[in-house]
Amino acid sequence: QVQLVESGGGLVQAGGSLRLSCAASGSTFSSYGMGWFRQAPGKEREFVATISRSAGWIYYADSVKGRFTISRDNAKNTVYLQMNSLKPDDTAVYYCAASSSGSAPITRSLYDYWGQGTQVTVSS
Repeated sequence: QVQLVESGGGLVQAGGSLRLSCAASGSTFSSYGMGWFRQAPGKEREFVATISRSAGWIYYADSVKGRFTISRDNAKNTVYLQMNSLKPDDTAVYYCAASSSGSAPITRSLYDYWGQGTQVTVSS
């Protein structure tokens, strides 16, 4: 079992930056692949970024490539999402998720544990 708690969301102007954190507890964090997803009102939850357990594989959605950076600190049981050059279209609830595969899946169904989400709102 893994418990995930996101933090760092908030209101920011377009062009600004935020850093999301996801703290994990309850199991061996370093064995899990970790991902970030987001869900805007009225839309499906979509993939944002993922990182494998040793950070050897990292993938991004095309919509955030070059603007967002995912990273992890296994000593702190935390995964991060640095978001720069934010746009109003980035407004959503952001969720972190853990995959027991240890790899870096981009498919939502391959994640076993989810956090409660943190709201990110980008104003124009």
